[in-house]
Amino acid sequence: MKEIKIFTPATVANISCGFDILGLCLDNVGDEMILRKVSTRGIKITNITGQDLPFDINKNVAGVSALALLENIDENVGFEIEIHKNIKPGSGIGSSAASSAGVVFAMNELLGKPFSSLELISFAMQGEKLASGTAHADNVAPALLGGFTLIRSYEPLDVLKINSPEDLYATVIHPQIELKTSDARSVLKEQVSLTNMVKQMGNLGGLISGLYTSDYQLIGRSLHDEIIEPTRSVLIPKFNQVKKAVITKGALGAGISGSGPSIFALCKGEESAQKVGKAMAEVYHKTLIDFEIHVSKINQKGIKIIQ
Repeated sequence: MKEIKIFTPATVANISCGFDILGLCLDNVGDEMILRKVSTRGIKITNITGQDLPFDINKNVAGVSALALLENIDENVGFEIEIHKNIKPGSGIGSSAASSAGVVFAMNELLGKPFSSLELISFAMQGEKLASGTAHADNVAPALLGGFTLIRSYEPLDVLKINSPEDLYATVIHPQIELKTSDARSVLKEQVSLTNMVKQMGNLGGLISGLYTSDYQLIGRSLHDEIIEPTRSVLIPKFNQVKKAVITKGALGAGISGSGPSIFALCKGEESAQKVGKAMAEVYHKTLIDFEIHVSKINQKGIKIIQ
């Protein structure tokens, strides 16, 4: 196989109580990428549509991730990359991760799958480092593995796929403003109180337990962020109003998607998720800010081969 076309999905990171360690994979919003294996060693980005992104491989997250993988193979081979963006940078639903994870997945397929999923996550993290200044995996892991993922450890890297209820849906509103991950990280505090840490650990444990046992009420009770959300939410217009509205309409819980400005809610069933989407829209219709709504079942497979 010398060419592959893939769908590389959007993701929701942090999921309220799991800053930098939890993520989930969306099913119906994402980018497409085409990769070709060539005989000349090196990486070249040949086409980008949808967004104005750099073709310089050292300034593009896909290029940086691809180089990280290429450095670990002895074969005299190279790759040409096409990136067709549907996820806007700075959206909070893993735009950089889609490119970073997608390129290493596709390269691995064209090479005959010499690398493990954990190795691919490690390569993709280098693209995330370029985008945000930190090599985090909470977006690239669910994009590559599908479903919910937990980063148990970064040193050494240890990633777990978490079981989740079949009828769990995510609803996401993306206000059409850009909030760079690096800017959103800059407002965070370096230290947290012991009291807040204990609460956060309890919520994290409760959420993982709720996912494994399909306890929707426990999932809802655990979707609270004691540390990051109070600081970041002020950067997102109408955040508190949206959160209040979706809970009223039956959402299990809601929070900031990644570093924002997108806001996510988890729901039991598609009907509830659609109602929550309408509630989000009603809040933003009262503003001058354009927005998009995504209602998605949890994508259990992650990146998909189109052809």
